Amino acid sequence: MKRVTLSKQNSTPNFIGAWVIDPISICDDLITCFELNQDKHIQGAVAGGVDLTIKKSIDFTVSPKNINLPGNEAFEEYFHSLFDCYEDYLTQWPFLKEFASDLEIGRFNIQRYQRGEHFAKIHTERSSTNTLHRLFAWMTYLDDVDVNAGGATYFSHYDIEVQPKKGLTLIWPAEWTHAHKGNILNAGSKHIITGWMNFYK
Repeated sequence: MKRVTLSKQNSTPNFIGAWVIDPISICDDLITCFELNQDKHIQGAVAGGVDLTIKKSIDFTVSPKNINLPGNEAFEEYFHSLFDCYEDYLTQWPFLKEFASDLEIGRFNIQRYQRGEHFAKIHTERSSTNTLHRLFAWMTYLDDVDVNAGGATYFSHYDIEVQPKKGLTLIWPAEWTHAHKGNILNAGSKHIITGWMNFYK
């Protein structure tokens, strides 16, 4: 067996879309919503359950059916902004309009990481038959984290580190090609809102 290098192989893009949402005040509203729902805070879990060696965070999980309830107005505004980002993603990659213009968002999380916490394991968002319906992952950083404080999202195959910046929103394929982890937070706190864009089951 001999490996062959195709022409222009190294020019392949990374397919990680990035935007800053508007208005930026949505981030403050979402953090406020997180703080007002402390009774719904849970220890961050992964596919196999709670494992603090893999992920250490506090999560607030929200069902789509609840985003229109009183007190959750920030979610509706946020998803309008996220949809604008996704429409631009489709503009960048027009082929997606053939099959991915009508997706749904399922349960999603607001997560808080504090000093010493992170998502330690490099992982993918589609890793079994239970997650095959996921097409894209999305995430918005809700506050700034100084580069010296760590907390970046690291995409291992591309050697890309994304430092949290308030309002910075990412959309990326939920596939093994976009394996990633969260670097350890050395100071302060980091809030994100994150979830998936799914095919209808």
